[in-house]
Amino acid sequence: MKVKLLNKLSVKLVLVISIVLVIVFAVNTYVAITYLENELTEIHKQSAFSASDLIKSSTRHSMLHNNREDIYNTIRTIGNEPGFLKVRIFNKQGVISYSSDSSEIGKEVDMNNESCIACHTSNGRKNVDSKELFRSFFVSPDERAFGLINPIRNEADCYTAECHAHSNSVGMLGVLDVVISMKKADISISNTKSTIIINFLIITLIISTISGTFIYVLINKPLKRVSKGIDELGSGNLNYRIPVKERDEVGIISKQFNDMARKLSSAYNEIKEWSDTLNTKVEEKTQELKTIYEQIVQMEKLASLGKLSATVAHELNNPLEGILTYSKLVSKKLKKEGTNEKLTEYLDLISDEASRCGRIVKDMLIFSHTDKEEFNVCNITEIIGKSIKLINHHLEINNIKLKSNFENEVMNISCNGQKIQQALMSLLINAIESMQSKGEGTIEITTRKSGENIEIRISDTGGGIDSKDLPHIFDPFYSTKEAGKGTGLGLSVVYGIINAHKGKIEVEETSNSGTTFKIILPIEIKKEENEKI
Repeated sequence: MKVKLLNKLSVKLVLVISIVLVIVFAVNTYVAITYLENELTEIHKQSAFSASDLIKSSTRHSMLHNNREDIYNTIRTIGNEPGFLKVRIFNKQGVISYSSDSSEIGKEVDMNNESCIACHTSNGRKNVDSKELFRSFFVSPDERAFGLINPIRNEADCYTAECHAHSNSVGMLGVLDVVISMKKADISISNTKSTIIINFLIITLIISTISGTFIYVLINKPLKRVSKGIDELGSGNLNYRIPVKERDEVGIISKQFNDMARKLSSAYNEIKEWSDTLNTKVEEKTQELKTIYEQIVQMEKLASLGKLSATVAHELNNPLEGILTYSKLVSKKLKKEGTNEKLTEYLDLISDEASRCGRIVKDMLIFSHTDKEEFNVCNITEIIGKSIKLINHHLEINNIKLKSNFENEVMNISCNGQKIQQALMSLLINAIESMQSKGEGTIEITTRKSGENIEIRISDTGGGIDSKDLPHIFDPFYSTKEAGKGTGLGLSVVYGIINAHKGKIEVEETSNSGTTFKIILPIEIKKEENEKI
């Protein structure tokens, strides 16, 4: 956008500087000229005083001896000197007694004349200040004059002289009037004024030109680059950058503009990229929602299956109790009669298996039962044993060996036994599933005391955990299994249970040869930390 000349910042600055210079130099010129005029006037006053005193001294001797011819010659000689216009002596009646202009001799001067007005008024004489003895007037339109009236007083030498008839009562004999031309002084002042004004104009022009040049180089050009950058940005060129050459405020503005342009370009590219990949993002989110929905459905199925398992276990418990009871009764009866030992052996086997089934059903009922979830002192070794019994069948059908290495048979900790068993069961089932594809494998469980904590390690010989999955294994709904085969909540729930017990769980080691999970549980939890899971 074009800017009018008078609206440009550089022009405004130059005008302001020029106006300030004009005012400053005008004031300075006025003060200098006034001072010069006053000084020259003072010099001419002193010259007039000196000339007047010189004339009085030169004519004194002639006046005392009444030598009028010498007086005439002296006044005429001095009056013809350059710079003197008139030299006159008036008597006390106002008659010109002596003058450098002989035509004026004998003439009476009007008391209103500029040479008399300083000492006389219409009412008579007056006492005047020495400053009023000076007068300035124009003898012609182009020539100014400066006059000085020097009184000639009746001194003792005058009224005692034989040639004079002055009484000592007469105070004033006359006045000496000296008129000096101010033409040369005025010409000098005029020339000085012209010189000062011309110099002022030249200096103002030079300073304005230099200021304008600096303003153009230091302000106008950088601002033009900023203006061009704004225009380029407004037209959609987000890749335009202003060349930064200055370190002043304009340079800072240019840097900030470049930063803003860079951010706008980045935001625009991000929006464009998002727009280009919007369909892909929508499909990904749709697939994620579908996966979550399938996991929730699977979760509901597992929850229903858990309830069903509890119901089935409860229903199986009564027939198993009957089988166990009657098999024991028949076995005792046969043993008393001492007949059919083979049958007795079969009944004992039935009794043992029924008892084992009863224990499994009882453990399932305990596992599925939700109580107040309070912390109690439990033997961790016993909890591990119960967990192993519940998955024993899975170990057998998958040809997996189980190794256990307990530091002590009794290792009591403060915990919710049911929840700890749930966590151990989840880890053991995950270990079994990781080795199903191999057709065989080994699970090893170890426990040891470490300070005020119990450490439990569960190791398997499966395929390990992929490095990209490792940071997310404890995230809810994160699963590496096929759709419908896992909810992605197993390890998340395990993490929550261990964390509620103020413990830690981590993957201590993972590779193609297997994975080791490490669980750290405190032996005793403080009362204020003994909260519900």
